[in-house]
Amino acid sequence: MSFAEFNLHPSILANVTSLGFEIPTPIQVQAIPVVVEGQDLLGIAKTGSGKTACFVLPILDQILKNTGGERSRQPKVLVLVPTRELAIQVVEVFKELSRNLPEPVKSMAVYGGVSINPQMKSIYGVDILIATPGRLLDLQRSNAVDLTKVKRLVLDEADKMLNLGFKKEMQEIFELLPKKRQNLLFSATLSDQLTEINRVLLSDPVVIEIEDKVDEVELINLSGYFVSDERKGPLLRHLINKQDMKQVLVFTSSGIKADKVAGKLSKNGINAISIHGRKSQSARSGALEKFKSGKLQVLVATDLISRGIDINELPYVINYELPRSPKDFVHRVGRTGRAKSEGLAITFVTREETHHFKVILKKMKRYIDMIDSETLEF
Repeated sequence: MSFAEFNLHPSILANVTSLGFEIPTPIQVQAIPVVVEGQDLLGIAKTGSGKTACFVLPILDQILKNTGGERSRQPKVLVLVPTRELAIQVVEVFKELSRNLPEPVKSMAVYGGVSINPQMKSIYGVDILIATPGRLLDLQRSNAVDLTKVKRLVLDEADKMLNLGFKKEMQEIFELLPKKRQNLLFSATLSDQLTEINRVLLSDPVVIEIEDKVDEVELINLSGYFVSDERKGPLLRHLINKQDMKQVLVFTSSGIKADKVAGKLSKNGINAISIHGRKSQSARSGALEKFKSGKLQVLVATDLISRGIDINELPYVINYELPRSPKDFVHRVGRTGRAKSEGLAITFVTREETHHFKVILKKMKRYIDMIDSETLEF
């Protein structure tokens, strides 16, 4: 099917076409009609499946069909996200798809790590507010925003918000919202915590779960190396130089490790920057922009920050350290091999992690011929 079959406003469809979107993804095919009809929705689909457009397109369509009213500090739509990076990413999608509409639609992202004063001033007249929970509550307590007129609540990456301990803040925000509203939850995974939130928040929701078909990662070439911890750094530099990698996303398990890896790469002449939750917003945004534009060769990131990294046809992902869960591994390697373009995902595995890695591969229904790094000269 095509996007035209959703019967969205012609101006929105024109923006969809101009951005090069042709065929809706499976989650979009099922979710967009549900959102248009005003029903509550729980949508489960892997990262990179197009969940953002599932709510952006119908929300813009509904706002155009219900224009009017005075500008105020009362947004019609609230989108809650776990990180600043995702907030920026989502607001960019709203702005791209709301260009040249017959009625102006104002969207804005608010998040911590930056001064609250400019956000307090700019929030007036906002139709769609994208926010991290903590900063939203700060703004509400300062009387900068009134949530009593919210008609649609979206929880994007709801699993991450719960994992990061935002449950208390989310419950406080729910109490500030009108009882009658449309609720939309989107997540990459379905956890027990999410099921609990679903029971509390959603009213007779439509549940859409797109199977995480990890066996369909044929566009992602998987490679693995057995390597001791002390040889990981030299092996990483060897692979980047030998294969002349120009755009590499490296995953570590912590911000401290990300700093160490990026620092060592830089000392050895490889252009690298780390990105994690302890860095300032300006530093994180600057690093992402450089990486996306190709000016930065290596970006070293944690799993949390990776949710805000959306790059088409990323050629290389390297797991410097294994994630805890198979799902996180799938999300990591899913950053490459997109848009029908082959990608290479390389994983470093210590001998002690062999069993854990076998569990991950079993989940993915994949097999890898591991390379012993001791046989390599570097």
